[in-house]
Amino acid sequence: METPGRDPEPLLAAASAWAEQDPDGATRDETLRLVSRVRDGDAAALVELTAAFDGRLAFGTAGLRGPLGAGPLRMNRVVVSQTSAGFAAFLLDRAARGETAQPPSIVIGYDGRVNSDVFARDAAEIMAGAGLRVFLFPTPGPTPLTAFAVRHLGVSAGVMVTASHNPPRDNGYKVYLGDADAGSQIVPPVDDEIAGRIAEIAARPLGELPRSSEYTVLGAAVADAYVADTAAALLAGFPRDAAGTGAAGSGTDLRIVYTAMHGVGSELARRVFSAAALPSVTVVPEQDRPDGAFPTVAFPNPEEPGALDLAFRVARAVDAELIVAHDPDADRLAIALPDASASEGYRRLTGNELGLLLGWRAAERERVRAELLGTEATGALACTIVSSPALRAVAAEYGLDYAETLSGFKWVSRVPGLIFGFEEALGYLTHPAIVRDKDGISASADAIAMVRELAAAGRTVWDLLDEAGERFGHFASTQITLRLDSMAAASALAARIREHPPREFGGVAVTTVQDLLVPGLAEVPADVLRFDLADGARVMIRPSGTEPKLKVYLDTFSAEGSAAERREAAQRALDALTAALGDTLAALQEPESE
Repeated sequence: METPGRDPEPLLAAASAWAEQDPDGATRDETLRLVSRVRDGDAAALVELTAAFDGRLAFGTAGLRGPLGAGPLRMNRVVVSQTSAGFAAFLLDRAARGETAQPPSIVIGYDGRVNSDVFARDAAEIMAGAGLRVFLFPTPGPTPLTAFAVRHLGVSAGVMVTASHNPPRDNGYKVYLGDADAGSQIVPPVDDEIAGRIAEIAARPLGELPRSSEYTVLGAAVADAYVADTAAALLAGFPRDAAGTGAAGSGTDLRIVYTAMHGVGSELARRVFSAAALPSVTVVPEQDRPDGAFPTVAFPNPEEPGALDLAFRVARAVDAELIVAHDPDADRLAIALPDASASEGYRRLTGNELGLLLGWRAAERERVRAELLGTEATGALACTIVSSPALRAVAAEYGLDYAETLSGFKWVSRVPGLIFGFEEALGYLTHPAIVRDKDGISASADAIAMVRELAAAGRTVWDLLDEAGERFGHFASTQITLRLDSMAAASALAARIREHPPREFGGVAVTTVQDLLVPGLAEVPADVLRFDLADGARVMIRPSGTEPKLKVYLDTFSAEGSAAERREAAQRALDALTAALGDTLAALQEPESE
């Protein structure tokens, strides 16, 4: 932000130069108005100008993500064009080294957010102008479809223009690599290499970047292939009925409510459900079509309070047995089921609960496959380090490998032999042979089949969770999110905890502390602290990489008594641990006495 006494002229000059090259009339005018207000002495305008122009939106492993607006610290046509030219230069470098095809190729998808289509066309024109073979999706679509297309088309890379479940005025630019990366998101040091090429491009006038309309607009074939391949994988993995002639529960109907959360998942998801012979769904009409304004939700994320209110209303009206919700780009999934104790009549499963059940389902699928072939079950179950460790117990029970990765599916998707992966933030990868990223569509189809199988047997998901608790032990999890003034403040608080690590929480001793900034403890050094406690509980602390927050993940465990007794014991331990963490964090934020 602006510092007292700082000369604003360099910033004003940079903003004026930006406006001269900006091809978007709206953001160009926005810049010129800010410049004029600053020159008139408007202090608030100087703060706005500084926030938009004093730096550059950082390109990282998640690509770009930020608010729409003018300036290098915002998402706009200039930033997207420069980023696309830098990414194209990186791909041309790879081709010159023989690491990808010559010329390189790329597929570009986009969601229904404001300007996603505009940014996608800019990316296509810039990359075609740089000499790449470019394939552009014809209409807005889900992120999993673009991830699928990278492998299906055999291209060098992919770009998805999306901000996923971010607030309405955000947008983003997500990157995948083909070839040896097999359609996964980028990981270090590739992000730094691309960022370096973007910086070189940004130093040149935008008008010097060649553009071309010689790119291919895809037809329906890629979406058709995604539906066919996903449905075939689902059908092959569904448990069989007693006669062995069809999918278990296939004669049982379900009343299902579906919401696309104003996103792009509805059409493709319903096609997959139909192709996999799953029940039809009743949509939430106000949220079924793409709308970048997200008029019915303040924050289009199924995890957020109030986001499922309309789905609950429709579900009560039709007496639904299941609610299925995607985020706006359909890479995340939430489900909710009838619960008489919930005020809405339905309760949403946590990401950890659904991750456990889908992971157990994947392990059982592998067991059946191996049994039919007369071989041993193989493969790995994986989750992020901040997700529940319950999956470890499932892997051990089935003789499968288990991996915990840093946060992000760029890591989960790269686990060797992966057959299932998840993250607690509602991300699930149920069929890695189809898509190498979280996929809310295929995961929702598996969840629907699971609920249908249970209904056919006169059981519910709550019964299945109890069975899991009896078989694997009961794991309870929660998260504390501490909102701070800035990302720097979140990092500073994490550093304070690192310098003065707690020796106990609520009277329970810390037995092990792991600092993932130490090389070798994770895929790359990460600002994450792990505390293992004497009673088997675990605490993970990390600053958010995208927001001014410190996130704390708590896990407790019980394997004594009945399912109900285990659940109650784990929850008591979790409540006590949550209170202890609140006290610890409050004490760490108190000003040090002089």
